[in-house]
Amino acid sequence: MARWLRPLVGALLLLEGAAALSFLHHRYEELVQALFRVQSQCPYVTRIYSIGRSVEGRHLYVLEFSDYPGIHEPLEPEFKYVGNMHGNEVLGRELLLQLSEFLCEEYRRGNERITRLIHDTRIHIMPSMNPDGYEVAAKQGPDSNGYLTGRNNANGVDLNRNFPDLNTLMYYSREISGPNHHIPLPDNWKSQVEPETLAVIQWISSYNFVLSANLHGGAVVANYPYDKSQDQRFRSHRRTVNTPTPDDKLFQKLAKTYSYAHSWMHRGWNCGDYFADGITNGASWYSLSKGMQDFNYLYTNCFEITLELSCNKFPPEEDLERQWMANREALVAFIEEVHQGIKGMVSDENNNGIAGAVISVQGISHDITSGDTGDYFRLLLPGTYTVTASAEGYQPLTVTTTVGPAAPSLVHFQLKQEVVRKPADRKASGTRMNNKALQKKVVPRATRRGDPK
Repeated sequence: MARWLRPLVGALLLLEGAAALSFLHHRYEELVQALFRVQSQCPYVTRIYSIGRSVEGRHLYVLEFSDYPGIHEPLEPEFKYVGNMHGNEVLGRELLLQLSEFLCEEYRRGNERITRLIHDTRIHIMPSMNPDGYEVAAKQGPDSNGYLTGRNNANGVDLNRNFPDLNTLMYYSREISGPNHHIPLPDNWKSQVEPETLAVIQWISSYNFVLSANLHGGAVVANYPYDKSQDQRFRSHRRTVNTPTPDDKLFQKLAKTYSYAHSWMHRGWNCGDYFADGITNGASWYSLSKGMQDFNYLYTNCFEITLELSCNKFPPEEDLERQWMANREALVAFIEEVHQGIKGMVSDENNNGIAGAVISVQGISHDITSGDTGDYFRLLLPGTYTVTASAEGYQPLTVTTTVGPAAPSLVHFQLKQEVVRKPADRKASGTRMNNKALQKKVVPRATRRGDPK
């Protein structure tokens, strides 16, 4: 019972002094105005930046919330929401605009929960990844909008089928006991992706995102990776196969956090489909190749899920307020999920942060890495874990830690440099000397005379 008590309590806190918001569909110019209006109302905790432009030249704007906008604070996790990836799936776009206004207004009101969230988290909100497609869909309007009208970008490409296919590389790598995390991109990847996709890949490469959600429409369910099954014979809705990640239980928990905080997603029956608890493994629903969700998990430190939020892809304006009230608590509760597991600093013996250190958890074959300042964030369920930090040129360090159900456990690693042998201790060719010669070179004289130590 207590498991689902927190969303209820949180919802009550949000109801206290909730702001009066406008519920309208926003064209591109109106979306930009709405973002800059929020920034002007909360100038000290917000920043607007563009990650690039669409095919038709529209900015891909992001609104950031932080107590130090534009600055990564060590040990403060980075979170992102992305909406309107499919141009005709518009509810996520409007919900993220509503969320932006809500966070600003509640921060100004002194709402303790929202204030703490903004002070402890760097939140990035991109209402529209596909502004060109949206404009096509918006011209049709909610009443006559076709199922595919405006779905793709201006080049006719589905952006959620446009990321480099790292799943195939991962499945092959797994067969030869290779890694399934931070998989390198193909050499020619830039020539194979759209401008919007390129901008997002560069964006998520520049920020050490920890948790993310991608907002879609056409169903009501929280979808988690993998989206692509290993056996590509399973491509239809009738033949599917569950394809879990090494973090499957964690992903299920993340998805349930949203579905149970949502007004009706958790009930399961929606849009003529049934999903137990309102969640599904992506490949178990249908296999999807080159999707953004899997790409985040396989290329970065970010754990992303996909939120399908409405049966109607382009709901009428009179339905927007009801949808906002259904999703408001879930949107906030999901951001709070970034604060779980373990986090800490990886540093050297002089307390300098080590970037790119690998954090491995025994029993979970998916590693994450430290950011530019040496801080890391590893989402984990409550339990006891054996964790190892390693970095090139340093001796690895392993610790055992217990994760609780509330705040993340703080686990720091101070790595010692590896002992570097002198050039004289190696052959001219650079290979190691044989054992007998090496012992003769480095073992103390007393030991060679027979002393035990």
